[in-house]
Formats: sequence, structure tokens, C-alpha cells
Amino acid sequence: MRAVSGPTDHVVVVGAGLSGLACALHLLGAGRRVTLVERDAGPGGRAGRVELDGFRIDTGPTVLTMPHLADEAFAAVGDSLARRVDLVPLHPAYRAAFADGTSLDVHTDAAAMEEEVRRFAGPAQAAGYRRLRHWLERLYQAQMRRFIDTNFDSPLQLLHPDLARLAALGGFGRLDRRIGSFLTDPRLQRVFSFQALYAGVAPARALAAYAVISYMDTVAGVWFPKGGMHALPRAMADAAAEAGADLRWSSEVRAVEQSGGRARAVHLADGERIACDAVVLSCELPTAHRLLGRTPRRPVPLRHSPSAVILHAGTDRTWPQLAHHTLSFGAAWERTFEELTRTGSLMSDPSLLITRPTTHDPSLAPPGRHLHYVLAPCPNTTVGPSAPAWRDLGPRYRDTLAAELERRGLHGFEGSIRTEQLVTPLDWTAQGHAAGSPFSVAHTFAQTGPFRPRNVLRGIDNVVLAGCGTTPGVGVPTVLISGKLAAARITGDPRRRPARGSRGRPAARLPVAEAAVRVTEADSREGSRRS
Repeated sequence: MRAVSGPTDHVVVVGAGLSGLACALHLLGAGRRVTLVERDAGPGGRAGRVELDGFRIDTGPTVLTMPHLADEAFAAVGDSLARRVDLVPLHPAYRAAFADGTSLDVHTDAAAMEEEVRRFAGPAQAAGYRRLRHWLERLYQAQMRRFIDTNFDSPLQLLHPDLARLAALGGFGRLDRRIGSFLTDPRLQRVFSFQALYAGVAPARALAAYAVISYMDTVAGVWFPKGGMHALPRAMADAAAEAGADLRWSSEVRAVEQSGGRARAVHLADGERIACDAVVLSCELPTAHRLLGRTPRRPVPLRHSPSAVILHAGTDRTWPQLAHHTLSFGAAWERTFEELTRTGSLMSDPSLLITRPTTHDPSLAPPGRHLHYVLAPCPNTTVGPSAPAWRDLGPRYRDTLAAELERRGLHGFEGSIRTEQLVTPLDWTAQGHAAGSPFSVAHTFAQTGPFRPRNVLRGIDNVVLAGCGTTPGVGVPTVLISGKLAAARITGDPRRRPARGSRGRPAARLPVAEAAVRVTEADSREGSRRS
């Protein structure tokens, strides 16, 4: 693994999103002095927080999987996720509601999910689910260490026995066909393939290897942090501060000073110069390149994932058919992905994610009120309407979404709203997200693994990238890994030595990580017995 040469005693991390915070904690645990610079007034980045009329609204991701990856970052400084954040396992992880009026609770417990599939679609589909679960476990085991949690310096690193294992598992076939080989019910196929949208690729064109995202959601488990998702970056920032990080809020970086092929300092908009030995840029890729005064050379322009419209609605009532997370599928499927990724039109029959965080934390809303987060995927501004077009389009589409929710059984939704916030590609663009998409660079084959923008740059030795635009990719688990991988570029491969806490002591395996390992191992044994 290529590591930064020369001194690395003082590192400036730009951006206090999840990747920047994870990177800072891993660096602190390795004995580096860290200055964390964030343009916003507090931590979070995409996982931010808005206070609106007594409602505490998460502005970014609402689904937390693989919490042991966050625990790794806390463990680097001798801390723990369990000490900092109260995590609630969600049962069910999701509720899937279909256009035909049926619904299915998605459980991460193998026996509970098998029984639910049997109730929903019969014994043959339940048997198919058992086989699918076992395949997902093996797929995860083949990919995680070698292809996800790793720093790539060359595509030649793919030439490993794990690549043959992945090929033998059918990982290079098409996702929809592979899922269909286990489950013939099209409703069940959607439950285990919609996750491809997170990667910005339609299931019909996505590699079957991307089913590893389904493993994270449907096998490894889904959690909710009390206080909302923003509780996680807030806790990480607190842990970093206690471990000695210098946290600079409301501080925007203007440029990275360079000479002799190295970064020498970071310049803030207020004129301050922060000298340093290395820099980690966890901001958006276009912003990172602008700060470095360079234009990336790439033979083919990057393709970005679809965007999303989000309606945050504070209401005076809720609906019993909603779980914490509810997937409301339209009747259309292939056409939906065609609209999102190719024709650039809004979904004519939308599939929606509805999250009700007040299910498990009523304190996120005033007494007697409820908070609903409605996410509607939409085309990014490269293939769909431009960012300025959303000034007029946004309010109209908001009304369309409200009417669609009423039609799908959330009767009285419009009249129940007491406060709301609408977020469209216009807002994502204003925040600096390329193509107006908060989901960054799509995971096409040419933009995955060693072919994704790397976290090291040619011509500058001591600047490292982190975040969803670089290795390994989009999603809460992967950006946490991204921060760890960026830190490893500066400190050297952490696998070669035991992790150490902030006081120089070995970091113990902490409760959440240990529990996650136990769950995964137990599930693997269960799948092996049943297959």
C-alpha cells in the first residue's frame, strides 16, 4: 500500500462529515496531532441537523447499518460507540408496501424472516430466501476485506483468490437475474435489489456483487441512534475533541498551499494559515480539486448517481401502517430506473422511502407531534431537469408527492402538516454536490474498486481524499471505511500492528463490534445448516 512519505505529525482534516470524523479518530489513535476544519457550525456534513419549529430533523441518511465500523473509529482512541450513542435495533428493519396492497416486514433474524416470507409468498419462496441469505453471507465474506475495506494502488490487486471466489458466486452476473435465481416472486425480488439505487445503477445493469448492500440491510441489521442519525457524528466529534483534536467550526478552507510536490499549509477564508505535514480532504471531489488548484484528468467524465427530493414533514398525526422505515413501491419497476438513470424524467409511478424517526424517539418532535421523512429518488441534473428548473418544479412535485401519499393510504397527510422543509437538486447543488446528487459518483463497473477515483493523487504526495466520491464508495458504512483508509495512507497499514487507544494502550474489541461479529457468525452458521 502506498503511504505518505516524510513527516506526518500534524494532519489537517478538511470536512467533519462521517468520513472526516472517522479519519480524525483513526489518526488520533495512531498518535497524530489533528486539526479538523469544517465550514458549518458543527459536525455531520450530509448527516446534519436542522431545528425547525421544535422538530429536530436529520438532513441526510436515515438508515444505519454495520455500526461496528463506527465502533472501530471510537476504539482507535480507546472509546466506544456504546458509551457515546444509544443504539436501537430495528425490528422490522423495513416494512415493504406494494402497489397490490400487500406488505412484508423485512427482518434481519433468519428464522423470523423465513417465517414472514412463508406467510407472504409460500414455502417455496421461504426456501429460496434461505438459499439467498446464505449466498449473501458468502458474497459479503468474499468482498469485504479484499475489495471494500482496502486501499487500491493498482487494478492488479484484484488478482487474488477472492476474485475467483467472487466469480464462482456469480458476482459478475447481473443483480436482478441473480436475485431471481433464488426468488421468483417479483415483490420479493424488489426487496433484495432496490439497494442498487444506492449505488446509482439499475438492478438490470448492476453487478450481482452489489448485493453486498442488501446483505448490510437485510442480514447484518438496521439500527437507529436515539437523538437521530446526527447523534453519530456529534458523538464522534466529542470523542475526537476529548482525544485532543483541534476542532474548527464555521471555518471555510480557501486553498491548500503546496510546494515541492507536497501540501505545506491550509489557508482559511478568514486569512489564517494552518501549517501541517499532511492534509485529508473529505469534501466533495470538485471542491477538493478546486482547493488544490487542479483539474482531474480522466478519459471519460464521471457518472453520478440519481438525486433525490426529500420532504421533511412535521405532522400532528401519524399512520399505524408505517414502520420506522417503510418502502412504498409503485407498480412500475424497470421503467422507474429507466426514468431515473436514462430518460431523466421524474418517476411516473414512484417508489418512496418513508422514515418516521419519532417511532423510536418522540423527543425529535414537540409533544403530540410526529416527524416523517419522505425520500423520492429523482434524476440528477446531468440527465434530468437542471438545478434552476427545480425552483418552479420543486413545489409542484411536492404537491404530487403529498397526493401520492394520500392515495397510498396516508389519508389526511396534507392537512396534518404543521411544518415542513423541501429539499431538491437545487439545494444539493447549492451545497456543492456535483450533478445535484447527494449520492455522489455512481458505482458503475468503471467507477468501482480500483477504477473509482483513488484517495491518493498524482503529483502531490501528502494529500489524501476521503468521502463517498472516492474509495470505497457511497453509504454510511463505506464512508466510515473511507475515513479509516485515508488515515491508513498517512499512518501505514493498520493491519500490520495492533490498534492502540489514545493513551497508547491496545484498543479492546468493544461491545457493538463484538455483538456484530457474533451476530454475523451466528447467521453464517444458521445459513450453513439450512442450505
